[in-house]
Amino acid sequence: MKLSKFIFLFLFAFQFNLNLFAQSKTIDKIIAKVGGEIILYSDWQEQISFLKNKQSTNLDDPSCSILENLLIQKFMINRAKVDSIEIKDEEIEQQLNARLEQILAYFNNDFQKFEEYYGQSVADTRERFKEDLKNQLLAERLQNKIIGDIRVTPEETQAFFDRIPKDSIPYFNSEVEISEIVYKPKVNATQKKAAKEKLEKILMRIRNGEDFGKIASLVSDDAGSAKNEGALGWMKRGSLVPEFEAVAYNLEKDSISGIVESEYGLHLIQLLERRGNSILSRHILIKPKIETEDLNLAAHYLDSIRTMIIKDSIPFETAVRYFSDKKAESFNNGGLLLNPKTGTATFETSDLDPDVFFAIDGLKISEISKPFVSTELDGSKSYRIVKLLSKTAPHKANLKQDYAKIQSAAKDFKKNMKFQEWLGNNVPKAYIEIDPSIKSMCPEVGSWILSEQ
Repeated sequence: MKLSKFIFLFLFAFQFNLNLFAQSKTIDKIIAKVGGEIILYSDWQEQISFLKNKQSTNLDDPSCSILENLLIQKFMINRAKVDSIEIKDEEIEQQLNARLEQILAYFNNDFQKFEEYYGQSVADTRERFKEDLKNQLLAERLQNKIIGDIRVTPEETQAFFDRIPKDSIPYFNSEVEISEIVYKPKVNATQKKAAKEKLEKILMRIRNGEDFGKIASLVSDDAGSAKNEGALGWMKRGSLVPEFEAVAYNLEKDSISGIVESEYGLHLIQLLERRGNSILSRHILIKPKIETEDLNLAAHYLDSIRTMIIKDSIPFETAVRYFSDKKAESFNNGGLLLNPKTGTATFETSDLDPDVFFAIDGLKISEISKPFVSTELDGSKSYRIVKLLSKTAPHKANLKQDYAKIQSAAKDFKKNMKFQEWLGNNVPKAYIEIDPSIKSMCPEVGSWILSEQ
């Protein structure tokens, strides 16, 4: 049996990627069965389309490799069910909520854009993909059981690297490690007062009979929810900022709060419905304006922190604890930035945000940039200073500079070999059918059927 070369592909279909949420318009039929699991023609075509969009056009046609990986996925799901691997409903709900929230973030929590893209509501999408997520978790649980705790020794790492042909050793671009201090400009008292007065007038209009939702659509500074008359969708306890949540959970159905202040600005909140620990609410947000003088004060303040650090009055790591924004992702890492692509502290310079790239351009190791402004995901402004911790020159991979990366690759290779061995021993025991027309298109998948069944 010819099995897939890369272990990361065998769960490919269950990655919660935006493109895979798209509605399929392909005429469907069953093209394969693995135990009690089926593969639809539309499943196959969606995977092909997704991978082709990600890869350059000069690569080999991935269709048959994808089909083989779909067979592996379905085999894993069937085997997990046979082995009575259990996934609790609470775990499915928790992960589904987290993934949908992540996707909504791409749309700035704009439910209308979500529905336009997927052709269905968030609630309908949740139901549609609940079973897919359960299958993914079943397959992952079985995979972890098969592979177990794989470790590689320094000798295995060396041997793995030595087996790479000299002309195939990868070339690494320049990489950096960076720490940061983040400071958000403070709203001045005049602007905060103006925002509060504006919201007080809005509250009076609502109390005089105007519709909360219509006003939210016209004046709320939360662009995403404003398009849905201020609606935030169903939220579980702990998913909203504390100041907002403390008030929202104590409201009666359809009642409206007074003015609530949070890190995002000033809110009016209306509770629409409550189910246990989940609430459906809407709000009107008014953000006090940050004036040019506020930005200048923030830059001056952060520059004074930089001066203290440079003069050795305070270490950079200590300054992070005292002065950096506690809500910044880097705060709990002592200011260290983590690369979302790799989960490590190293960035290829091409992966850096442009403002960070230009801030460190020309810095020597251990030097600190001047304050620079950057825009957060919610559109607000922050000032930063960054310290260049390390920088490598572009180079061919070698054990001295890149041991951790090579060790990780060696570990993945060892996992893959163990998984391939398990597949080879267990697939022949499974009942598998493949549509004859598909076998003629991809003869290699015929090896999955070891005898006429």
